[in-house]
Amino acid sequence: MQLVIVESPAKAKTIEKYLGKDYKVLASYGHVRDLPPKDGSVRPDEGFAMDWEVYADKRNRDQVKAIADAAKKADRLILATDPDREGEAISWHVLELLKNRKAVPQDVERVTFNAITKQAVTEAMAHPRALDTDLIEAYLARRALDYLFGFTLSPVLWRKLPGAKSAGRVQSVALRLIVDREREIEAFVAQEYWSVVARMEQDGTGFDARLVKFDGEKLDRLSIGDKGTAERAKAAVEAGRFTVEDVETRPLKRNPAPPFTTSTLQQEAARKLGFSASHTMRCAQNLYEAGAITYMRTDGVQMDGSAISAARKAIADRYDGHYLPEKPRIYQTKAKNAQEAHEAIRPTDFMKDRAGSGDEAKLYDLIFKRAMASQMAAASLERTTVTLRDPTGRHELRATGQVVKFAGFLAVYEEGRDQKDDDEEEGLLPLIRKGDAPAKKGVDATQHFTQPPPRFSEASLVKRLEELGIGRPSTYASTIQTLRDRTYVRMEKNRFFAEDSGRLLTAFLERFFPRYVAYDFTAGMEDELDEVSGGRAEWKALLEAFWRDFKPKSDEVMEQKPSEITEVLDEFLSDYLFPPKADGSDPRACPKCIAEGREGGHLALRGGRYGAFIGCANYPECTFRRRFGQPGEEGEAEDTAMGVDPETGLEVQRKVGRFGPYVQLGEGKEAKRASIPRDLPDFDLDWALRLLSLPRTVGVHPETGKDITASIGRYGPYLAHDGKYAKLSSTRDVFDTGMNAAVSLLAEAANRKGGGGRAKAEPIKTLGTHPTSGGEIKVMPGRYGPYVTDGTTNATIPKDMKPEDVTEAQAVELIDARAAKAPAKKKPARKKAAAKKAPAKKPAAKKKAPAKKAGAEEGA
Repeated sequence: MQLVIVESPAKAKTIEKYLGKDYKVLASYGHVRDLPPKDGSVRPDEGFAMDWEVYADKRNRDQVKAIADAAKKADRLILATDPDREGEAISWHVLELLKNRKAVPQDVERVTFNAITKQAVTEAMAHPRALDTDLIEAYLARRALDYLFGFTLSPVLWRKLPGAKSAGRVQSVALRLIVDREREIEAFVAQEYWSVVARMEQDGTGFDARLVKFDGEKLDRLSIGDKGTAERAKAAVEAGRFTVEDVETRPLKRNPAPPFTTSTLQQEAARKLGFSASHTMRCAQNLYEAGAITYMRTDGVQMDGSAISAARKAIADRYDGHYLPEKPRIYQTKAKNAQEAHEAIRPTDFMKDRAGSGDEAKLYDLIFKRAMASQMAAASLERTTVTLRDPTGRHELRATGQVVKFAGFLAVYEEGRDQKDDDEEEGLLPLIRKGDAPAKKGVDATQHFTQPPPRFSEASLVKRLEELGIGRPSTYASTIQTLRDRTYVRMEKNRFFAEDSGRLLTAFLERFFPRYVAYDFTAGMEDELDEVSGGRAEWKALLEAFWRDFKPKSDEVMEQKPSEITEVLDEFLSDYLFPPKADGSDPRACPKCIAEGREGGHLALRGGRYGAFIGCANYPECTFRRRFGQPGEEGEAEDTAMGVDPETGLEVQRKVGRFGPYVQLGEGKEAKRASIPRDLPDFDLDWALRLLSLPRTVGVHPETGKDITASIGRYGPYLAHDGKYAKLSSTRDVFDTGMNAAVSLLAEAANRKGGGGRAKAEPIKTLGTHPTSGGEIKVMPGRYGPYVTDGTTNATIPKDMKPEDVTEAQAVELIDARAAKAPAKKKPARKKAAAKKAPAKKPAAKKKAPAKKAGAEEGA
């Protein structure tokens, strides 16, 4: 018997079908063991020795035992995990476990395949190799590095920076990118500029011509900076008679983009489909395991020769000969790491233009079209530039247009962009010749303001990380998710905003650990890790060099008092926390102390149990405080009377609590409270009363007859109706949204998969029908983690099991186990126990105890 080990049950099932009865294929369920999350798991003083432990979950331990038992009976062990560094590491872990259990078969071989197809799998089996030591050592170096960084730095944060949760080697640098962009936006000063555009017409076709020369001076985008100059320029254009001085027609060619890599797939899926990086990778994983696409973690842009031939045949079958270039297109990557040997992400069968369902089908369509277009002919375009001058030659207009003469690859696919230049003009111009005098229909002078750099989207953040060489594309999804889980950043309209905690953490790291959040240092570390994976460097030497500098620095910071840390951060963040005031007064002067005639009221950064805040040096006499993220605001005292509610006669107070400022009506247990949203700069008594009155009834839904309400919850403003929810854009919308808009928003939320506030989430995976209940089995994302359900019973998926790897059999087992443990399901037993004596029986109490324990284990 030949034993084959892969990561996932789905992969195991498919491969066993390809290989036949002489093979037994078992899944490891990803990594079988890891470094214990405690001090001492990596020991630098012992040559960076590492302690590993099998995941504690019972199912994982049972699976490891099953692998060991099968290995003892096998003649040959074939390690067929994924063809990358992590896949090599999983194979190494499995082999090490079998060595410890003295269960290693006589022959041990490693095989890899880039696609789960019968041809790829059987060909891989015919060409086995040994485990790649370089890739394993690169994994060990990376894992030890991340452990040492996190487990050394996190305790420093917990003790010295209130509210901080953790830091990571790549995570902290990605956070710095977001925070740096926030600083750029805050420092940005908008500049006024004007454009003057003439609306022209030739042979009944209108077009626009922009003023590019005024009074003999060439104009750039910002040349006209005030209304007066713009009006003079407009008058000059209106008064002049412009004739065509020159018509330049220039042919252009656009070549297709290469097939997807992990990074470009994440970027395009974010731009075109609105997918998060983690959702993109989850869908791609399912497509890969279904045999629809090649391996989805790759930096390579090249395709296998047979795949190129298949793509060219598919192009020839669908389009005429002009769409097929004479020679195949060959793409090359500049990546230095070991994954450049992998193919780009492409369909396994170019005759199959559809695969999967739902979001997986959308992602497959994107992958298919991109790969197909990469082998198609270039697009031919024609760009025309028309120059018009007045008789004096001192004023000049310019019109540009672009037309596609031959679509080429554009007939299938066009790469998305994060931003479009405002000055781009791609309209079609009428036929114009030198000497023509197009009719002038009007002239517009339009005011503009320069815009700050945009906040990062997932696509642009992934692109920037890759440009800087920080991290690896295969880890970007988990890195971004960690930033969101730690609440260091938030997403609004698909853009990243730095939270107060993220901003403070970045400041701390920049001030006390500047080297380790420097972009060039982190990128350089990636290069060194790539040298290890390529066999050009020794992994322990890399760790030694890192630890030699990092450990003394962390010890030095740990010895400082929290008050000393806060004092340094106060100075470091001074410009942000205390910006200059318009009246020239001291920005650090305490407004409450000034109002009450108290001297020494100096504001500074303080650290509290629940995070940093701005407080007064005269505390406790002065209770003024301001949240960290409110630079320049007046702040508030612990209790500030705002006025009296005319309906109840009770006083309304503005207060500061653990989670920020809020308003309170009344006192004691009966008091009503409401948080003060950030988007209400003009907050007053009227707004306080409106917030305290929530929820607001918008009206009665015309279809159900039930109330629609508007309120503000944990995740912001929202509408609610009959258990369905829809997000609102702002606090003002809570009070301004009318019935028509509310009904429309709720309908859109219900129709939008996975969207609309708490609308029904989209399944991660849909399996078969439950054999007992008859309900459809789904793998769902949940607020407290992924779970499986048959529509009646929900069962938590163990932490060490990937939700996308759950098989139908496993799902049924989890659901049945959960149903068996649920006491509420046993209603008939309760009826029989109607006699009052039953609860007093000791045996019944003993029976309940094990059930309670089992439930706790499942939820762990």
